[in-house]
Formats: sequence, structure tokens, C-alpha cells
Amino acid sequence: MPVRSSQFVRHGWAGLVASALPATLLAGTAAAATSPLSGEKAAFPPFDASTFAGQLFWLAITFGALYWLMSKIALPRVGAILEERADTISRDLDNVAQMQAKAEETAKAYETALTEARKNAQAIAQASRDAGAKASDARRHAVEAELSAKLVKAEATIAATKTKAMTNVRGLGSEVAIAIVTKLTGQAPSASEASEAVDQVLARG
Repeated sequence: MPVRSSQFVRHGWAGLVASALPATLLAGTAAAATSPLSGEKAAFPPFDASTFAGQLFWLAITFGALYWLMSKIALPRVGAILEERADTISRDLDNVAQMQAKAEETAKAYETALTEARKNAQAIAQASRDAGAKASDARRHAVEAELSAKLVKAEATIAATKTKAMTNVRGLGSEVAIAIVTKLTGQAPSASEASEAVDQVLARG
């Protein structure tokens, strides 16, 4: 039924108007001719049976025009607006999905970078501790070597001083022994005898 009405609207309006307009004019003329002139109250036009044909004709024309306007202008515009809104909503949803995916990728990249930074920080701290331990060991070894060298030098100095002191003590002891023996016996012993006696005393401690 809508297809026939649309075809009728597109193709039959001119013929319908051309054929129905004279009949309507004639019906109006006849109604005017037969209308009472005595001043009696006429019937309400929509309820007047003599005008039913014209009313139906114009009703059909009005309905056809409204149908044509709705099908050709209003409904396509509404459909286009709905389709545009649907496209906009779909595009917005796609953009939201892409932004969410990018946000998730950014969060994953941040977590990965944070994990790498923590690992690097731990490695740097361990390297610093190792370097500090190595430097401390090197300083300790250097101090120990320096102390050992000073100890050896001190021991050599002490040994040299002791040897020199013993030599002096031996010489002084020989002189004292000679003086004591000479005073006690009146005879001075030889230097070799005095030195041998002092050596024996030193050896006994």
C-alpha cells in the first residue's frame, strides 16, 4: 500500500488534479445554486453531504502530500541524523578503547621502567659496596705493609743499637775488669784476657 501511494504521489497528481478539479468546481456551483436564499440556516460544511466528494479529494491530496514530505524529506533527515549519531557514538567508543589500550600500555611501560630502575639501583649499590670494600682492603693492606716495613726497620735499628751497645759494654767491661784486677792483684791482665772474661760473663747473662 505505501508503494502504490508513493507511485501515485510521484506520477498521478497532475492527472488527478486535472480530472477532479472541474468536478469539484461543478459540485460547488451546483451547491451554490441549490442553496436556499430565504435566509434559512445552512448545515455545517463538513457535515454537508453535498461537499463529501471535495472533502475526500482534498483529504487524499493532503495525506499524499504529507506522506511524500515524510518519506522524502523528514524521515531521510531523521535517519541521517540517527546514523550520524550512531557513527559518532561508535567512533567515540573506538577512541575510548584506543585511549584505554594506550593507558594500559603506558602503565605497563612505567612498571617495566620502575622495575629496571630498581634493579639498576640495587646493582649500583652493590657495586658501590664492592668498590668500598676493595678500597678498604687496599688501604688496610697498604697500612699493614707500611707498618710491617716500619717494624722491620725498627727491629733493624734496635738490633744495630743493641749490637753497638753490646760492643760499648764489652769495651767498657774490659777496661773495668783490667782496672779491678790491677787494683786487686797489682798486675794488669792483658786486653785479650779481659775481653774473654767479659764475654764469658755476658754469655752467662
